[in-house]
Amino acid sequence: MRILISGASGLVGSALGRALRAEGHTVARLVRPGGAAADGDVRWDPASATIDRSALEGADAVVHLSGASIADGRWTAARKATLRSSRVGSTRLLVDSIAQLHQKPRVMVSASATGYYGDRGDEMLTEGSEPGTDFLALLARDWEAETMRAQELGIRVTTLRFGVILAREGGALPKMLLPFRFGLGGRIGSGRQWMPWIALDDAVRVVIAAITDDRFSGAVNTVAPNPVRNGEFTRVAARVLHRPAIFAVPAFVLRIALGEMAQPLLLASTRAVPERLTKMGYSFRFAELEPTLWELLRTNSAA
Repeated sequence: MRILISGASGLVGSALGRALRAEGHTVARLVRPGGAAADGDVRWDPASATIDRSALEGADAVVHLSGASIADGRWTAARKATLRSSRVGSTRLLVDSIAQLHQKPRVMVSASATGYYGDRGDEMLTEGSEPGTDFLALLARDWEAETMRAQELGIRVTTLRFGVILAREGGALPKMLLPFRFGLGGRIGSGRQWMPWIALDDAVRVVIAAITDDRFSGAVNTVAPNPVRNGEFTRVAARVLHRPAIFAVPAFVLRIALGEMAQPLLLASTRAVPERLTKMGYSFRFAELEPTLWELLRTNSAA
C-alpha cells in the first residue's frame, strides 16, 4: 500500500513510518515548506492552504497526525488560533484536496484526543459519551467533524482519540518524569484526576489496525484499558525511578503559571476507556502502567 502521513516527523508519525516500511508499505510524508522531501513525498503548506494535489494521487490510505503542540506556550488568542488552524484548517485542506482526486484513498485515519470529553470526574467515558465544553473539547469536536466529511466521498474514516502517549523517545513522558529525577516529584492538584494513557507501541499498532481493518470506523478511544489517577501515576513513577514523591503542586499555582491550559491539560479528570478496541478483540501489549514504565525506562533512555 502507498500510505500518506501528515505529522510524519512527530512522535507517533516517525514510529508509524518505520513500522509501515518494515511491513513493506510505501510511505509518503506530507512535508511543510523548508522541510527536506524525499522522492514520493508531498509538499503542502496548511498555513497558506496549498498542497501538491497531483502528488496525492494513487494513495491507498491517509494518516493525518499533524497539529501544533497543545502545551507549547500559554493559550493566548493567537495561540488558540494556531492550535485550531493546525488541526481544523489542515484537515479541511486535506479533505477538500482528496475530494478532487481521480483516485481517492480507501481509508483516512486521523488523530484526535481524549480531551474531546473535557473534565468529567469519575464518569466512565466511552466513544458514545458526549463531548465536553472547554476549549480542548470543542477543538477536538470540530477537528473530528472536518475529518468525518471524508465519509461523504466514500472513504472509510476513523478518528483515534489518543490519551497521553508514553514513550522513551520523547513526548510527554520525559517531561512528566523530570521532577522525579531531581527528587521533586509529587501529585498535581488533588491527584484524583484520571489520566488516560497508551504506550507508543500500542498507539502505532492501533493506527496500523485502523488502516487495514474495515471494522474501524468513526471514533475510537486509543487508550490502555486501565486509566490511572494522577496520584497513582505519581506513586508508580516514584517506585520505578527509586525517587521520592513527597511534593505536590497546588492547582492554584498551576493556574497562575499556565493560565487557561492548566485545567484541561493537568487538572481535568478524563476516565476514558477503550470500549470499541476491547469489543474488536484488540490485544494490548501494555495494559498496566507499572510494567509499562519499567519497560520504557529500563534503558534509562527517557531522561
